[in-house]
Amino acid sequence: MQRDEARKGWEIARDVEAKKQTILQRFIPEWRQIRGALFGIGALFLVFLLGCWLAGNPFEATQRIPSAIVKAKGWVGTDNWGIIWYVVAIAMFFEFMDASAGMGFGTALTPLLLVIGFDPKQIVPAVMIQQGVAGLVGAFLHREFENVEWKLRPMSETIKLWFIIAIVGCAAVAFSITAVYAWFNVAKVWIKLYVACLLLMMGLISLYQGTRDRPYRPKRMFLFAALAGFNKGVGGGGYGPVVTVGGLIAGVPVKSMLAVTAISEGTVSTFAILVWLALLTSGVTIDYILLPSLMLATIFSGVAAPYMIRVFPEKLWKFVVPAYCCAVAGLCFWKIIPDVIHKLAG
Repeated sequence: MQRDEARKGWEIARDVEAKKQTILQRFIPEWRQIRGALFGIGALFLVFLLGCWLAGNPFEATQRIPSAIVKAKGWVGTDNWGIIWYVVAIAMFFEFMDASAGMGFGTALTPLLLVIGFDPKQIVPAVMIQQGVAGLVGAFLHREFENVEWKLRPMSETIKLWFIIAIVGCAAVAFSITAVYAWFNVAKVWIKLYVACLLLMMGLISLYQGTRDRPYRPKRMFLFAALAGFNKGVGGGGYGPVVTVGGLIAGVPVKSMLAVTAISEGTVSTFAILVWLALLTSGVTIDYILLPSLMLATIFSGVAAPYMIRVFPEKLWKFVVPAYCCAVAGLCFWKIIPDVIHKLAG
């Protein structure tokens, strides 16, 4: 029985809490954690430098899009760019919450950047690159900080969950795009309302069940992976919350589920980056002006959040994650209620 348990991949986090029973003991880093943090910072800094290069429009397909912010700074028709410090501050907060609760970066940050005055072609590619890099680096850091184990031989449950979420999710994305946008004429406001209701329901269920240890039922993840992929395809949001909270409902310990969400979303976002690069050959232009600011924010938050998951006890994250899911759902409702009222009024 113990041999089977050792393959699951989440026992290591419980072993750390059993060995180091206080927050202070877990906060003091060992050489493994220092080395992992330095590697993570180095990897994210390299992408920050890449973002600085891309922000200068080195290719024909990268151009300065005349958004409201670009016009206000007088950068129209030039290759000028700069670190936008209020974007760094906002992104730092949402990346920390995303990396520590498994959700919220794209769902919360994207509409804020639109309101501030950025163009979608400035936001979406930068967010996809940031999420791809942050997710994959985060998966490595979760292992180094002993929140999870990734094992191929024998294959751990954490690896199996990653495969389930990635494969089923990609299939659901393809179906949802085809079904909702090609076959059925569904107004976007109803799609967003559905996603908000789903997030609120899952957050409340997880909060209600937060005091108990649930039996592990991996087959449930097929349903949650499909729901998350469907949400991603039809609304662009609601992926991380459904995967993360779905994993908790399926009985996956919260620390390791956050690691699985990180590697899954990193994989999906990396695939999205490849799609965007393919679009460049069809005449689509992209502006990477936001990428340096987003990556600068990630250098701190992307490393600090997985470490804080190690430091604070599992029972705390059992409440933080679903509570934040409810908060994200509340933000979604706040944004779409005016549109719903307008739609119902005709």
